[in-house]
This record gives sequence, C-alpha cells and structure tokens, in this order.
Amino acid sequence: MSAEDQPQDSGRRRRRERAAAPAAPSPLAQPVSPFPPLELVSRDELESIHRTALTVLEEIGIDFLHDGARALLKAAGADVDPASTRVRFDPALVEAQIGLAPREFILHARNPARHLAIGGRRIAFGSVASAPNAFDRAGGRRSGTIADYRNFLRLGQTLDSIHFWGGYPVEPVDVHPSVRHLDALSDMLTLSDKPIHAYSLGRERNLDAIEMVKIARGIDDDTLEREPSLFTVINSSSPLRLDTPMLEGIIQMARRNQVVVLTPFTLAGAMAPVTLAGALAEQHAEALAGLVLAQVVRPGSPFVYGGFTSNVDMKSGAPAFGTPEYMKTAIVGGQLARRLSLPYRSSNANAANSLDAQAAYESVFSLWGAIMGGVNFLMHGAGWMEGGLHASFEKMALDADLLAMVADFLKPLRVDDAELALEAMREVGPGGHFFGAEHTQSRYRTAFFAPMISDWRNYETWREAGSPTAADAAGRVVAERLAAYAPPAFEPERREALEAFVARRKAEGGAPTDY
Repeated sequence: MSAEDQPQDSGRRRRRERAAAPAAPSPLAQPVSPFPPLELVSRDELESIHRTALTVLEEIGIDFLHDGARALLKAAGADVDPASTRVRFDPALVEAQIGLAPREFILHARNPARHLAIGGRRIAFGSVASAPNAFDRAGGRRSGTIADYRNFLRLGQTLDSIHFWGGYPVEPVDVHPSVRHLDALSDMLTLSDKPIHAYSLGRERNLDAIEMVKIARGIDDDTLEREPSLFTVINSSSPLRLDTPMLEGIIQMARRNQVVVLTPFTLAGAMAPVTLAGALAEQHAEALAGLVLAQVVRPGSPFVYGGFTSNVDMKSGAPAFGTPEYMKTAIVGGQLARRLSLPYRSSNANAANSLDAQAAYESVFSLWGAIMGGVNFLMHGAGWMEGGLHASFEKMALDADLLAMVADFLKPLRVDDAELALEAMREVGPGGHFFGAEHTQSRYRTAFFAPMISDWRNYETWREAGSPTAADAAGRVVAERLAAYAPPAFEPERREALEAFVARRKAEGGAPTDY
C-alpha cells in the first residue's frame, strides 16, 4: 500500500496491531539485560527536553530536501513553507504519531536461527559499518577493497557475538558506485546468514536491496511486509536538515514495512549546541521529524530511535567518543527512546588511531553507556576505529570478545542448591582445593567465560611464550577464523535467482551516482 493510500483515521486499529509484542525467536546468544535501564535525568527534566524539541519543530522547523516528503507532510497537516524547503510541525501532529510504531519487533534473517528480537530488554550487536579504510597489522591502513570487504564478512560470520551487519564493514571502493550495492549485498547474503542493512543512497538502491532480501529468504511481497527483513540507518544532516537520499530511504523502507533507524549526527559544539541538554534536544527534534514522516508514509511501520550525540575536540574539531559526555548522552538517549515507546539504537565507538589503551577504554565506556542506557540495537559493535575512518580486523576480534563478555555478564546469577555448592565444600574440606572436585570438573568448560583474546598466565610463562600482546592474540584469532571459515548453507535455487537479479540490474546500469 502506498503512502497516498494510507488512511489517516485508523489509529485504534494500528494501536491494536502493535499492542501484542511478537514472540521472541531463539537467536544465537542474543543477550537480554536483567537490569532496568539507568535514568540519568529526572522525569521533569526529560519532559523539558521533549518540550524543547517540540518547540524547535514548531518554531524553527526542519529542512526536508525532498519534494515528495514535503508533499506527504503537507497532506498530513504540517506547515510547509512554499518558498523554501522548511517544514514546521504542530505539536499535536507530532504527538499523534507517537505510539504507532511497535515497541518490539522481529528483524528476520535468511537463517531463522539468526532472527533478532528488537526492543524490550533484548540487545543485538552489529558490526562496524561504513568505514572507507581497512586495517590489519600485516597490510596496514589502506582504502577498502572488495577482498577486504569479503574477509570482514567471513570473519564476522564466525563470531556469534556479532548478530547483524550494520552496513558494509568497509567500503569496497574498487567496485564502481553504480553497481557496488549489488555486489556488496549479494556477498552479504551469501557469505553470511545474519540480518542485513540497506544504505539509503537513492531510490534504486533501496528497491534493489528489498528485492534481494526477498530472493535470499524465498518470500513474497506479503510475507516481506509481515516480516521485516531489512533495515536502513537514516542520518539527519545536523543541524535540523534531512537530505534527499535519506528521505527517499524513509519513504521506500517505511512503505514496505521495513525498519527505519533514525540517527541524528549531533556533535555538541559543531553540529549541535555545545551543552549536552541542548544537543539532546536537537537530537530529539530531528528524530521526531523522521518518526512523523515514517508514520505518515505507513502507520505502524517499525522505527528505531537512534542516539549518536557526542562532543568534539574544540582544539581540532575532531569527533570524540567514549568520553563522559558520550556516556551521558547514550544513557539519556535511551530515556528519550522509551519516552516515545521505541527501541533504542546506540554505538560502540572510539576515536583511537591504533589498537591501544585508548581504543580499549573508549570502546568500553561507549559500550557501557549504551548498555546502561537500555540499548536494543548496537551499531559499530566490533571493528570500529579512528572515529569510523577505518575498520580493523584485529579490533573486530577484540570487540567480539568484549561483546561476549558483556553478554555473559548480563546473564542472571543463579542461586540454587547446585550452585551454592555445599556438597563440594564438604568434599574438599578445610585447606584443600577445588580443581579436582567433581563439582568443578563437571562444569569445567561452562562455568566461566572463555575469552579469545585475554591472556591470564603469570608473567614468567607469558614471557616464555614470547610476550604476546592483545594485538598479537587478536591477529592470531583473525587468521584462525578466516582459515576455518565455511560459507553458510544457501538453497541453490535462491542463489541462482539472486545471481540472475544482480546480473540483470548490472546490465541495466545499476543505480545513479549523482546522489
């Protein structure tokens, strides 16, 4: 059903459709947080941010650089300036769209074991995405290639703590932009079986991605629209602007009931006010503007509230991540998402240039701010470096370990007769040890988290082994995983249909490159 065909007076039906949360799938190791999300600001302070955002939308407005989007919003009751691209929103129009998108939904993969529950207290971890450069210790920093891109897919497929692809882990710049999406998505759907992302860089790329995921899953249009199988990240051009490719992405994806993740790029002091409250108010206004358009196009279409507010180094203008400011905005971003009854997206980001202490502690702080903020959809979870300018193979392995540690930490602590281990203490008695106890031996490989990277030997044995660093261990893991990689099963008829679609679209010229 097109946006023009959508009834505007069916709120009760829409709310009934979204009232029942979907049954959770049984994904591979998808974490569930046992903790209530942290609330950093009071309810009154949260409402102040929300009201300020509504005032921004009503008085200042948002530039929508897309004729069709402005027409849709005007028909819905927005104030569209005929002499410019500016759109202003009555608060009642905005409030009417809140509560239409589902609180929880299932993001479907071609492998049903990889389906993800998005929302509630469930968490999904994604890969690094959109980096222009690749890095490994053997080859150094270099422009991304299709070979690097495919190796990131192979590596990430072997790491079960990475649940979805947030985009191209590295941009394969050696493939022409007109057909890059065809090769990249085909590789993503064949070398991996995890849920995928479509870039919103023009209508054709969105439509091609929708058709390719339909072919890969072997489903028809009706099933696709019942079962969201693709998501796109929409970044507003902060401050207070949404550009044509992003708006086209909202329209095409929402029209087909696919997932829109709206993420303003609000860096305090650069693209947003330097105060965190002001930057969050701008973030919220831009997210609300995207929500309104998505729900006008198709009421009830899945929508994720994205937060990416951080600060910049005021001496250089470079983005900073993993800072106290980033952690605070990640937590409040979760509060704002819950204020709108939406799932929440955040990121595991850092600004380090090498795999060093800065990379580790900034990632830990970013991740912990997101977890405590109640994140449901974590972008850039593994492999992000240099503020997003390069993707690192070794960092992907290290981050996968970190994500697995967090997932293990989130598991409930069991307290029952078996776990209290009274019989084991009777067996060992005073002055003994528990290494050989049956209670220990029966749990030897499952009792504790088993890291890929961490080295817990004493100093002497570590020196005897050649003093391996974390980067050494990560490089070993990358090499071992790539050597052991085996492509996931893919039905031959679906593979042939996917190859035929790609060949046809390439023959037609692919997509325009003037976005």
